Amino acid sequence: MSAQLRAGAHLMRMARAGQQHEPARHTGLLFVLPGFLLLVWMVTGTAGMIVAMAAMSLISLLRWMATDETNRTARRRLKLAYDHADRYVLPEDLDYPCQVLLRRAQDAADTIMGSEVHRAGLIDSIDNRVSLPEEVWQIARRLAKLSRMHEEHRRIVPSDLPRNLRAAFAPYTGALDQAWTSLSQRVRSLEEYALQVLRADDVYQAHRRLEMLAARTPDYQRLLAENVRDDLALPHIQQLADQARHVRVLFEESIQEARRAAGHLLRTPLS
Repeated sequence: MSAQLRAGAHLMRMARAGQQHEPARHTGLLFVLPGFLLLVWMVTGTAGMIVAMAAMSLISLLRWMATDETNRTARRRLKLAYDHADRYVLPEDLDYPCQVLLRRAQDAADTIMGSEVHRAGLIDSIDNRVSLPEEVWQIARRLAKLSRMHEEHRRIVPSDLPRNLRAAFAPYTGALDQAWTSLSQRVRSLEEYALQVLRADDVYQAHRRLEMLAARTPDYQRLLAENVRDDLALPHIQQLADQARHVRVLFEESIQEARRAAGHLLRTPLS
């Protein structure tokens, strides 16, 4: 159903607006085709007109079949859009601040899912594939509700309230502000997770390059031993090993930081 709806985004907008699918009608052909047949008859005679009519009938039949299939597909997708209107959020369902906040959440999730450490299965990639889409959906759904309540609040509460009445409306405004703050914090936590994943990616790439060099460590050791005095070669050889250990430690620490960020985010689900 998700694939069907994504393939017809304009139909979801039609469902939001309460519209129905109206197949396209080409009434101009009712005037063009007789004129065309008359021209063929004048040029080629009755036989030519019969051939033209047969060809046009075949073309019309094929076109009607294709159009009818397109219309049936559009009607089916529009029905899905009506039946599952609470299972998708459109940009126009959100006011501008909520659109920006949702885009930030989507970008953070895309960053995590596109990272090398995720593809390598180093940060619970199975949990990410399940939990991150659900996390973004819950944020989107709550932002849509918050946008509706923002609009309702603006209609009900005048902008020029008398000073002595402002306190009476303050709890309602405060509730909206608190909901916005909570969702903003949720998105910041998701962005922090994405940042930790990017850091882990950087160290992972360095780790992979170091592993390639580590395979050639004996060659570097022989090079040093052959070209510098023993008292200079030994510290250099030791430095190669120390650098390898240092990058490995950084890599392991960055993976742990990313996992801790994910654990903090996913231990407190919105749903």
